[in-house]
Amino acid sequence: MYNKNILFQRKGTDVLNQEKEILISLRGLGKDFPSGNGVINALQNIDLDIYENEFMVIHGESGSGKSTLINIIGGMDTLTKGKIIAFGQDLNRISERDLTKYRRKNIGFIFQNYNLMPNLTAEENVQYIADLVKDPMDVKEAIEKVGLTDRADHFPGQLSGGQQQRVAIARAIVKRPKLILADEPTAALDHARSIEVLSFIEKIVKNDKTTVVMVTHNAEIAKMADRTVKISNGRITQIRENKNPLHAEDLVW
Repeated sequence: MYNKNILFQRKGTDVLNQEKEILISLRGLGKDFPSGNGVINALQNIDLDIYENEFMVIHGESGSGKSTLINIIGGMDTLTKGKIIAFGQDLNRISERDLTKYRRKNIGFIFQNYNLMPNLTAEENVQYIADLVKDPMDVKEAIEKVGLTDRADHFPGQLSGGQQQRVAIARAIVKRPKLILADEPTAALDHARSIEVLSFIEKIVKNDKTTVVMVTHNAEIAKMADRTVKISNGRITQIRENKNPLHAEDLVW
């Protein structure tokens, strides 16, 4: 059992306030990168909790530290200072092997550039990830959830950008992860395809009870989040609760 705190439920649920478990807790987190004779402070004094079954959007300008933050949360990068407790584990103190297990067991990833294997079909791309975990979702079910049953035997090069990103979503959810990290998942898509992808992500939070943390530079997308975190120059400048999040189809930009 992880730490608990009081948060809120998404619009349309029966009770507004409910106890929510804290999945990940960041305290005093900092990340420095060497630069010439000095260092770049990419992240500074980050304090943040991520709760079960919430949709969080982290937004800010390019270079603000958004992607660095979720790379650390996802165990793909290490912090320079501070502490991160994730699913009861102190990520500062675990081995590289255990960090791999942490990523494999707990985290689903959706990237801006899809990261699909071009020589595998949509179904094979999802199957490849399913084979890495003990109790995956049925691959055909994952493909069906993103509306691509009729494209399951197509290769990435035969799919549109929106369809490729939907394969990436299926690949993320097939692991039944507790947390999905999405780094600019709509940046390469037009508005219509973006809304399509965001609608599937919305359903994941609502139907699969999965936490989604999304990085975006698009402030409009933040309107569909339960909480928004604004980052500027490596610091959190605002954390805002949204008691009436919009649905994906209501977003306009």
